[in-house]
Amino acid sequence: MSVTTDQSPQPPAPQPSGTDPVLLLLLGIVVALVLGATLYLCMVHPSLAAPIGAVGGIASALATAFGVAIALRRR
Repeated sequence: MSVTTDQSPQPPAPQPSGTDPVLLLLLGIVVALVLGATLYLCMVHPSLAAPIGAVGGIASALATAFGVAIALRRR
């Protein structure tokens, strides 16, 4: 008498749904550096504070958007 077992293929292991921690760390560093440079320039050149602040805020938002886009593309 022989015993047969059903060798059905196993589904692939699910991928972790988290974002890469290195990417989040680099994104945080870039945003902090941009905001820090913006703050420094605003303190050194007070007459240019409004334009420098606007550019720094837009640059931080763009860095965050690019980081999110890269994170979502890797999934």
